Amino acid sequence: MFLKINNLEKFYKKDSPLIKSLDFSVNKGEIVSFIGESGSGKTTFLRCLAGLDDINDGSIELNGKILNDTDTFVESHKRKIGFVFQDYPLFPHLNVIDNITFNLNDNFQEKLENVLELTGLKKLIKSFPHELSGGEQQRVSIARAIIREPDLLLLDEPFSNLDSNIKLQIKNEIYNIIKNAGITTILVTHDIKESFAIADKILIFKAGVLQQYDEPFNIYCNPSNCYCAKVLGDLNLLNIDGKKFYLRPENINIVNSSDYKGVVEKSSFVGKEFQISATFFNEKWTLFTKNSFKVGCELFVSFKEEDLIKFDSNCENYFTQPIDRK
Repeated sequence: MFLKINNLEKFYKKDSPLIKSLDFSVNKGEIVSFIGESGSGKTTFLRCLAGLDDINDGSIELNGKILNDTDTFVESHKRKIGFVFQDYPLFPHLNVIDNITFNLNDNFQEKLENVLELTGLKKLIKSFPHELSGGEQQRVSIARAIIREPDLLLLDEPFSNLDSNIKLQIKNEIYNIIKNAGITTILVTHDIKESFAIADKILIFKAGVLQQYDEPFNIYCNPSNCYCAKVLGDLNLLNIDGKKFYLRPENINIVNSSDYKGVVEKSSFVGKEFQISATFFNEKWTLFTKNSFKVGCELFVSFKEEDLIKFDSNCENYFTQPIDRK
């Protein structure tokens, strides 16, 4: 494995760990999306990776080299890790080419040509940051990171400051840049759609504990606990014979008659379809349909038994302690 995180522990107060025995690995060239709500520990983890914080236990290994364990701490500037912040800060008084090559030695010309080609910035090299769009500024930030040939690239909420109408285009551009460069990448985001669009694997983090780590399709279809299921999409609760089951909206069919009857509370057009909020058996459900329904009307639905999701008692919420994944 190219990046290995082994039983990483981080705390500022020993009785209040921010990261608990974090253990996972990343293959070379993979993009891993790190999902976690505010306060989950993801920012602390990024700081540990980048060498801005020392870990308390465990180890970080990158490209066969120990960066941090109880005996070793490699300083940030020696780690070969690139960092792109969400506000992609550029020097306002420097043009594109000078921003990209800032603080590099003179032996960068060949690499510069490749990076400019890769990021599509050749025609903008004399432009200044205030003359660039948000997406162009972001590409400059990424070019500045990858020209240094990092072993690992860290992206912290890279799309949060972009207008929604250009996000998809920029996501695709950034994905292509990273994949063509072959750089192993950790992407931190709150946006689930970003993770599905870009990531080879998704890591869900809560309360300092790794909840699940797998490919997007596997996590969505086979969530390890209820928290993971809800993070990745809408989830409807259904009680059958006193047992709790969950159902994704896309697995629900609206029919003329069935044993499952609900009442529409809201119908909203969300683009290609309508989002229906309805009450079924005193539970609020979300459905998606091509047709609108009036508030107060009855709805009958059906679903396949194999589409029901069930969790045991240990997985009804989220894991508070690391679990054995072997």
